[in-house]
Amino acid sequence: MSRTLNQTPVGKFLLAALSPTPQSQAALFAVFLLVYVSTLVGNTLIMATVSSDPCLRTPMYFLLGNLSFLDLCYSTVTAPKMLLDFLSERRSISYQACMAQLFFLHFVGAAEMFLLTVMAYDRYVAICKPLHYHSIMNRTLCSWMVAASWAGGFIHSMVQTILTMRLPFCGPNWVDNFFCDVPPVIKLACTNTYVVELLMVSNSGLISTSCFVILVASYTTILVRIRSPEGRRKALSTCASHLTVVTLFFGPCIFIYARPFSIFSVDKLVSVLYNIITPMLNPLIYTLRNKEVKSAMRRLRTKGITSRGKGNGLRCRES
Repeated sequence: MSRTLNQTPVGKFLLAALSPTPQSQAALFAVFLLVYVSTLVGNTLIMATVSSDPCLRTPMYFLLGNLSFLDLCYSTVTAPKMLLDFLSERRSISYQACMAQLFFLHFVGAAEMFLLTVMAYDRYVAICKPLHYHSIMNRTLCSWMVAASWAGGFIHSMVQTILTMRLPFCGPNWVDNFFCDVPPVIKLACTNTYVVELLMVSNSGLISTSCFVILVASYTTILVRIRSPEGRRKALSTCASHLTVVTLFFGPCIFIYARPFSIFSVDKLVSVLYNIITPMLNPLIYTLRNKEVKSAMRRLRTKGITSRGKGNGLRCRES
């Protein structure tokens, strides 16, 4: 315990296996590779569609494109290393790489939480103040909100990473998860981590729970402000995709981070859900429920075949 806090004798950590047998590891490698490739393709397609189609140059789709970029980054923080571990007998990660993975995991994850909250505000203005929507949600404000989301994620992640790196790690070095995250890593510290855990739960748990409460309050306000049943159905249909994404993302995050860092066996499966599966589902949720995005994707697909781009733009404006 007398060891200085800025030194760590642990040079690497060992990660848990998702499955105990080589045969099942190979099968899981194929499944997760398909999921990761689908995540890359789906989110890249949404970013390309939003940036290239003039019909989608609105605040809503500007935020959607940024969400897709965050989803792509979020999955890339953990998925490539997990895929390599499926093919390895000894799943290890260096101390420096573990801290880097932990930092980017919380950086991108917190930025996505803040961005989802911004998207809820966008929907509130669009539905409750439609006449003032374009004056309120202008491109400058949207850009500042996205920048604030990234800045908030960076500050949150710096706090988490610095608190973790200040802990002494002198063994054991087996992380009870498939990647480096704060709860399983700080359990390996050879010192009392009660105060650090309390600070981290206050940080991560407060952010995830507060954003979720704001989101629920925003959608509740939307439904209360709209009097007619038909208007409520339309508003709920408009926000349903966002609500689905919010539930898939915030539910696991609150379960993992808004409680003391006691490790449960189900934690690993929950971590896989919001780190690997959810980033793949978001493009499907938004495209399957959004006629404008599907139409824009069809135009993008035929853009290299037909040269009638201006005609598409006119039809878009008229609609």
